[in-house]
Amino acid sequence: MAYNFDAERNSMVDRQLMTRDIKSSAVIEAMRSVPRHLFIPENLQNYAYEDSPLPIGLGQTISQPYIVAYMTELLEPLPGMKVLEIGTGSGYQAAVLASLGCEVYTLEVIKEHADRASRALAACGYDNVTVKNGNGYKGWQEEAPFHAIIVTAAPDHIPGELIMQLKDGGRMILPVGAVYEVQFLKLITKDGEKYSIEGLLPVRFVPMVDNT
Repeated sequence: MAYNFDAERNSMVDRQLMTRDIKSSAVIEAMRSVPRHLFIPENLQNYAYEDSPLPIGLGQTISQPYIVAYMTELLEPLPGMKVLEIGTGSGYQAAVLASLGCEVYTLEVIKEHADRASRALAACGYDNVTVKNGNGYKGWQEEAPFHAIIVTAAPDHIPGELIMQLKDGGRMILPVGAVYEVQFLKLITKDGEKYSIEGLLPVRFVPMVDNT
């Protein structure tokens, strides 16, 4: 019998998101619509909607569905917002933002992943995502400023360049911490030349690589 990915995806939303603290109806519908199984290796697709991260090769992972929804909701995304993602990985997080109507610019330091994600996003019809192979610590100055920035790999400090590339009133969410230490999600809100930092929950992400 063929594996029913649509049923599994709906079950994932019902069991993993709606029973927790994900409240945004737009984010919930985006998570229902994006085919997560198409953004992971074929041999792992039957595990696509489980409550866990999965390996995507070269030491990288696709985040747990709940964490994707949680971080997305905190950005307060709206159609037409210009969003920078650092750490394209498989392309799944970019697809979720694209399905919410955002204009997504996503940077991936590993060229093989950038190329693969670009193909997966195009195959799924997400034409409002631009993928670039590059260093996330530097952001994407040519396209700045951004309404929101989401970082899906952990730096050991908050990169000042990314804060500079946020619009006034913009929000950035990122995990911060060394590889072998507890990392914490932090939400940064920019207010003119100042910004506030809110600590959220402990997490575990792959390290953010500086390849300069």
